[in-house]
Amino acid sequence: MKKILVMLILSVAFLSVNAQNTQIQTDTVIVAKDGTGDFTSLQEVFDMIRGFRPDPTVVILKKGIYKEKLLLHSWLVDVKITGECRDSSIITWDDNARLNNMGTFKTYTLKIDADDITFENLTFENNAQRGGQAVAVHADGDRLIFRNCRFLGNQDTYFGGRRGSRHYFENCYIEGTVDFIFGPSTSWFENCVIHSKRSSFITAASTPESEKYGFIFNNCQITVADGVDSVYLGRPWRDYGMTLFMNSELPKAIRPEGWHNWQLHREKTARYMEYNNRGEGAATANRVNWSRVLTRNEAEEFTLENVMGGCDGWNPKIVK
Repeated sequence: MKKILVMLILSVAFLSVNAQNTQIQTDTVIVAKDGTGDFTSLQEVFDMIRGFRPDPTVVILKKGIYKEKLLLHSWLVDVKITGECRDSSIITWDDNARLNNMGTFKTYTLKIDADDITFENLTFENNAQRGGQAVAVHADGDRLIFRNCRFLGNQDTYFGGRRGSRHYFENCYIEGTVDFIFGPSTSWFENCVIHSKRSSFITAASTPESEKYGFIFNNCQITVADGVDSVYLGRPWRDYGMTLFMNSELPKAIRPEGWHNWQLHREKTARYMEYNNRGEGAATANRVNWSRVLTRNEAEEFTLENVMGGCDGWNPKIVK
C-alpha cells in the first residue's frame, strides 16, 4: 500500500513539473503555418503563455492564413502579437449569428479578455457571408493597441465590448456594412481608413451614461464602395451613445443629416459631434438638430491624453 501511495505522489509531482515545463517561458515566440516556427497555431500559444508572466511576451506571426477561432485569456498581460506582413498574416473565421442561433457575441474570430495587449501588422477577418452579425474582433480587455491592422467583415466587424475599456487604433483599415464599429468601449481611431461597403450605418455606439467618451475618429478617411451613396455616420445602439468625427475626410455618400436616432427618444440623450472635417460629406448645414458641431474651444478637450488617460494616465503613443 505504501509503495502505491509513493508511486501516486511521484506521478502527481511528475505531471506538475511537466505541466510547468509546457508553459512558454521565453520572451519571443514564432508562429508559422508551414511548421518553420515554434508553433503552428496561435491558440496553442495563447494557452501556453504563463499566466501573469512578469516579462513581456512577443508573438511573431509569419505569413499565412490561420483559420482559428481565438481567445486571449484574461490572465495574459503585456503580450505583443506582430505579423510578418499586414496583408499576408491573416487570422480568419466564419461564424455568423444565424448559425445555430449563436447570436452576435459568440461569432468572433478573435475575442480579447486580456489587458495590455498590442497588435501590429495583422489582418483580422470574419468571412461569413452577408446576412447577419459576424464579429471579427470582440475586444473586452483594457489598454489595447492596434497598429497597422486590417479588420475585414460585414455586419458588426469590430465590437468594443466592455464599458470603460480603452482601445487605440492607429493606421488601421476597418471595413463593414451595418454598424460595423459598435459597442460601449472608449475607442480612439487615429489616421485610419473606415470603409463602408453598403449604404447603411458606420457606427453604433452604446456608450454608458457614466462614460464621458465613446468612439472618436481623428484624422481619418471615410471611404465607400462603388455604388454606395447613402451612409450615416452613426446611430445610438443605446440611449447615451457618443461618437465624434474630427479632422477627417467625409465623402459625398454621407447623408446630409449625418446621424440616425435608431429610436426617437434617443435624440434627447445621444451625444453626436463633428469638428473641422473636410470633403463633400462634411457640410453640417443640414445635420439633425440634436447633433453638435464643436467650437474650437470645445474641441480642445478631445485629446488623446484626455480620452485615453483614464485614472492611470495611459498613453498608447508611448507604448512600444
